[in-house]
Amino acid sequence: MANTYDVIVLGAGAMGSAAAYQLARIGQRVLLLEQFELDHQKGSSHGASRIIRYAYDHPAYTELMKPTYPLWAALEAEAGETFYQRTGGLDFGHAGTATLSDVKNTLQRTGIPHEILDATEGNARWPQFRFEPGMEIIYQADAGIVAASKTVRALIRLAQQHGANTLFDTPVLRVIPHAKSVEVHTTAGVFTAARLIIAAGSWAGVVLANLGLRLPLYPLKTQEAYFESTNPAQFEPDTFPTFIAHLKDEYGFMPYGMASNFNSGVKVGLHGGKQVRLPSEIDYETDSHLLSQVKRFTDRHMPDVLGLRYARVCLYTMTPDEHFIIDRHPQYPQIVFGAGCSGHAFKFTPLLGKILADLAVQGSTEYEFQLFAVNRFLSA
Repeated sequence: MANTYDVIVLGAGAMGSAAAYQLARIGQRVLLLEQFELDHQKGSSHGASRIIRYAYDHPAYTELMKPTYPLWAALEAEAGETFYQRTGGLDFGHAGTATLSDVKNTLQRTGIPHEILDATEGNARWPQFRFEPGMEIIYQADAGIVAASKTVRALIRLAQQHGANTLFDTPVLRVIPHAKSVEVHTTAGVFTAARLIIAAGSWAGVVLANLGLRLPLYPLKTQEAYFESTNPAQFEPDTFPTFIAHLKDEYGFMPYGMASNFNSGVKVGLHGGKQVRLPSEIDYETDSHLLSQVKRFTDRHMPDVLGLRYARVCLYTMTPDEHFIIDRHPQYPQIVFGAGCSGHAFKFTPLLGKILADLAVQGSTEYEFQLFAVNRFLSA
């Protein structure tokens, strides 16, 4: 294996694998490094499914989804696999809830077709739910699910087919920036490259701090639960829409969920969890209190969802404003990083990989990403 590359990518989760794929397909000599095994379960990119949607409370994300959907289609065409399943998606809660109103306003402002229903109409159309009087339901037909682990594995396979080298179970020990290059010390040796992309998930804060850039990146221990149901056919992707329940006041965090995928069981989770200082402090035991909150939600609003099949821990890396950080290092412009994805980035995987690759190779990108600039967290 070579020791010198055009670009080294740290982290083989969604963003890192997508960046490596985009770089390799344009002829860059790429090394993708991962401290754990392929498709490991210790981070944020593993599992059967994630929600994909236009419906957001901030228009910048809705606008970014417009080029993202075609990029998913292009990735599927090259991989010869299906990652996106269109299920339709619901945002619901008590009429007038601020976040729900923001979603409605964003869809109207960005010209995305959608429907507004009341509880009676919602209950008739989706009998899997129990919507209460006074609730409002927003339906957007293009929402769906994307297969998480399946996507990451395909991106890595395609990157390798385009010539990328990959090393798994290879922790990075030290990163040394030089004037026009970067030196990466690992347990498998020392590698150099003209440019470096850091896509290390919950470990990004530590890597960046060692490069003099301390950012408010907070690992969260979150979890997802998978349930049995009385009528499994009603909870398959062709019958059951994804959902986000704007009921944070009742459950501490917003509940969300999606159809059973690859026989996973009905997936329901809470958008949030316990903050820790370092990812090494996270234990991977599930939290019984959060599970009880999820079950309280399903008992009330999804009466056909029954016993727990299993639950697993998943990491978020939060920023204070819950927007991503994607930028070049202010002191070392040959270092590009993506971090702080705050539990809602997977749907943008092919686009974020393209943006990171563009920034590394060209220093700029055609896509609007100023919302994600690092300078919002840097003092004067």
